[in-house]
Amino acid sequence: MITRDEAYALLKEYNKDSFHIQHALTVEEVMKWYARELGYGDNEEYWGIVGLLHDIDFEIYPEEHCLKAPELLKEGGVGDDIIHAVCSHGYGITVGCGVTIDVEPIHEMEKVLFAADELTGLIGAAALMRPSKSTKDMELKSLKKKYKSKGFAAGCSREVIERGADQLGWELDKLLTMTLKAMADTEDIISDKMKEI
Repeated sequence: MITRDEAYALLKEYNKDSFHIQHALTVEEVMKWYARELGYGDNEEYWGIVGLLHDIDFEIYPEEHCLKAPELLKEGGVGDDIIHAVCSHGYGITVGCGVTIDVEPIHEMEKVLFAADELTGLIGAAALMRPSKSTKDMELKSLKKKYKSKGFAAGCSREVIERGADQLGWELDKLLTMTLKAMADTEDIISDKMKEI
């Protein structure tokens, strides 16, 4: 399996924008948090690597997101299991070039990635609106208010987030609560990693 350092080097080969790198690091830590929380602690690094690499093609090929990823990942020596997981987070989404991604999330890890990826963006945007700029003091009711506001973080698809909760068999509140906690618990780790860039 590709190591975390190799995965990070591969990410940085195709992603230069600090916003995209921060998103990758956030999803990595959230995935590791979920692995521990859901009883997959032995695989937390693997879950993290999937999170780290999930948007590898987005910065360079936004119109072909999840379509270019297999090629970039194969060239980087990444196995088919990680490639499937990365591509599955686009399931059912029609990307800019008009293709609908048909790689279905099967493993619980893939379903978590699908559900949490979009939500981390919304929670991150909500945190920036707070005086503290932090998720640590954000309450669920505050997040739900932002979630229900159509104009807020309009690029974060509520339909995708809700489909993600359904695929996991979870109530939306459970997904919101857990992902908010994951981000609050890992905020300092991500902040420290961003200082190293």
